[in-house]
Amino acid sequence: MWVPLYAVCLRSQRVCRRSVAAAVSQCFRHRDASVSHFSHSAGLSAQTCKALVYRTHGDPSRVVQLEGVELPSLGAKDVLVKVLAAPINPSDINMIQGTYAILPDLPAVGGNEGVAQVVEVGSQVKSLKIGDWVIPKDAGLGTWRTHAVLPEEDVISVPNDIPLVSAATLGVNPCTAFRMLSDFEDLKPGDSVIQNAANSGVGQAVIQIAAARGINTINVIRDRPEFTELSDKLKAIGASHVIKEEALRKHEIKELFKTCPKPKLALNGVGGKSATELLRHLQIGGSMVTYGGMSKQPVTVPVSALIFKDVKVRGFWVTQWKRDHSHDGRAFRAMLDELCSLIKQGKLTAPACTEVGLQQYHAALDTAMQPFISTKQVLVM
Repeated sequence: MWVPLYAVCLRSQRVCRRSVAAAVSQCFRHRDASVSHFSHSAGLSAQTCKALVYRTHGDPSRVVQLEGVELPSLGAKDVLVKVLAAPINPSDINMIQGTYAILPDLPAVGGNEGVAQVVEVGSQVKSLKIGDWVIPKDAGLGTWRTHAVLPEEDVISVPNDIPLVSAATLGVNPCTAFRMLSDFEDLKPGDSVIQNAANSGVGQAVIQIAAARGINTINVIRDRPEFTELSDKLKAIGASHVIKEEALRKHEIKELFKTCPKPKLALNGVGGKSATELLRHLQIGGSMVTYGGMSKQPVTVPVSALIFKDVKVRGFWVTQWKRDHSHDGRAFRAMLDELCSLIKQGKLTAPACTEVGLQQYHAALDTAMQPFISTKQVLVM
């Protein structure tokens, strides 16, 4: 695992916990010591790393601190990795605040996503070698740190010739988009998908993956002064149509459906009235999949949509998908291979990111917590 504080079970709903006292004693007793510089040569083990640690839940800008953390010795089936980059996602903030579905014991290191380079391997490691890039297989592994010693089985390799930010942001949003487009409706070229939050990380990945498959996307975004500029940006990455939320209740949506098939699939990352409007435009028997709730409002399903259109209302959490498929890594491997192929072809790009040094974490956290932020903060180690 990335953090020697706790282990997230891949085959269970719960977070497996170790003694907090033991964790503090083992991992944080030297937190005020100078952090050593690590060699990247095989055979040399790192002793400590820098990590963004929180010891209590609360406002991330107040409870997260940069500390020196002792690393465990390298086991036969372990790898030593140097973390290259790790984004700040909403789920990371929620974990620190104590509101996420899975929470580690405290103290803990922040971060659920990122990319690292293998710098040393244990004697029995078979699937990884020095120089490989890897990403976590599961959430809750504490990626906001410079180095980690972790079991070989806790990470999966990705190509090291794709852009750094694409690799660092691969494991959550693109995987979420990929699975929602693959697992709920049998979508074929020419079919349509409608989504709100179209400018989000997931939304942009949906647009690009759908475009690569020949699937139309109807992309709903909030009205704003720069609507035309944003619409052009989304169309440039493959969006078929970009409309304002209020257009869902106006005649122009009917005009759109004269040239574009009604959607089989609706993807909801907002909730509230926005989700209800998506439902109204689904084909008979279509599905609405909810993966987020940015409005913090409940999803209301019209009775008529259930009775007369037989719509299906589903939910999706990529962490649960990964755990459900942890016994057989072939589905995860195949998904990553397809996503990385799209990246190499220039058909899937990361959302706009701002790279921030680890020492500037306070500013990065403050920016990440601002509403309607347009760029993702990525910590570069």
